[in-house]
Amino acid sequence: MSTLLMISGSLRKSSVNAKLVHEAGRLWGGEAIMAEIAMPLYNGDDETAHGIPEEAQRLADQISNAAAVAIATPEYNQSFPGGLKNALDWVSRVDGKPWYDKPVAIMSAAAGRTGGARAQYALRLAMNSFQPRMLTGPEVLVAGAAREFNEDGRLTNERYILALTALMEKLESMSRA
Repeated sequence: MSTLLMISGSLRKSSVNAKLVHEAGRLWGGEAIMAEIAMPLYNGDDETAHGIPEEAQRLADQISNAAAVAIATPEYNQSFPGGLKNALDWVSRVDGKPWYDKPVAIMSAAAGRTGGARAQYALRLAMNSFQPRMLTGPEVLVAGAAREFNEDGRLTNERYILALTALMEKLESMSRA
C-alpha cells in the first residue's frame, strides 16, 4: 500500500488548508498520514549545540518513506507561511535528501480571490533546490475558502473537487512511475 504524506502549511488544526489536504488524502488510493510541521525556529547555533530536533527528523523520515507528498498552503503576505518555511529549512539540514525525486503536489486555499496563487509560486521556488518531482498542474487554488467547505470539512464546489481529483490521480500515477 502506498502512503501519502499530507502537509498543511497552516499550524491551525481546523484551517481550510488542513481540510483541503485531508480531502486530497481521502482521494488518494492508499494510506494517508498527516505530518506535523510545528518545530523550533531554525538557528544554526542551536543545530550545532543540539543537533537536528526530533520533530524535523520525524518529518524528514516521513517524507523519505512516503510514496508522495501533498502540501496545502495558505497565502500569508503574498507568500507561504513561516512555519512551513521553517520546516523546509530544518528538513534540508538532515542527512540524506528526503525530497529528492519525491512526487509532490501543492494546493492552496485562501480567503482572497486568487486562492493562494502567490503562495504556490513562492513554495515552488523554495522547493526547487530539493529537486522533487513537482506536479505542474492541474492547479488547485480554492478562493474564498471559508465558503467552500461544509461542516464536515468536505469541499462543496464541483470545480474544485474535479481539479483536486485530477491532481491526486496525477500524483498517484507519478508515484508509481
